[in-house]
Amino acid sequence: GGGAPTVATASAGTLGTILTDGHGVTLYLFEKDTPSHSNCTGPCAEDWMPFTAGGGAPVAGPGVTGAQLATITRTDGSTQLTYNTHPLYYYSDDKLAPGSIDGQDKNEYGGLWYTVTPGGVADTAKK
Repeated sequence: GGGAPTVATASAGTLGTILTDGHGVTLYLFEKDTPSHSNCTGPCAEDWMPFTAGGGAPVAGPGVTGAQLATITRTDGSTQLTYNTHPLYYYSDDKLAPGSIDGQDKNEYGGLWYTVTPGGVADTAKK
């Protein structure tokens, strides 16, 4: 199923411009991850779903630097998108609803979760 995954940007109020998928759903990074390696597995990956590549190389939408996009292979064999070496995730409580940023500044699974700026760093602004 599915075509190539798209990383795009959206305006998110006090957070400014953040990374989203091609449908406008917020993407997050996990401060406990190391470059190009996810430390979120098991129950963590159920709450914070990895943004996986359905098929083909990731596509850079408007406002996204394509050179920052890459993929990694997770321990379960799936392919997860990264941006500036940060593995990208959805937050389950956002319910895949565009504009929801419930995961911002959460402290779960041993680290903090943040939205991501188009520059490829954690957006630590308060929602």
